[in-house]
Amino acid sequence: MAPVARFRSVVVDCPEPAELARFYAQVGGGTPDERDPDWVVLEMPGGPRLSFQRVPELTPPRWPRSDRDAQQFHLDFDGGATWAEMDAAHDRVLALGARPLDLEDREKKGFMVYADPAGHPFCLCRIEHG
Repeated sequence: MAPVARFRSVVVDCPEPAELARFYAQVGGGTPDERDPDWVVLEMPGGPRLSFQRVPELTPPRWPRSDRDAQQFHLDFDGGATWAEMDAAHDRVLALGARPLDLEDREKKGFMVYADPAGHPFCLCRIEHG
């Protein structure tokens, strides 16, 4: 069966689109297109297109939540195949302005959860490359 439509992008609401696009460009690569200050697009190499839409009064999701205000989505990034690579990725996202949300049991779970500068959750996942 033919699809109805082609996937275009993930849109992230945020108060400062250019700032958040630059954060994710440093995390996942690419160069933000900042021609429109209210709608910034980031084409990530080998990944999805992320668009950042200005929402001045954004209330970021809280992690973890199980009630009606639970997170709507999160982004996963390949943090490396080894824990040394994951530790280096951890240090780099913190230096960029990420905030840890859940680092417990990382070896068992295989991921660590952070909030981006606007408060959206994202994960660094340990991915064994084969």
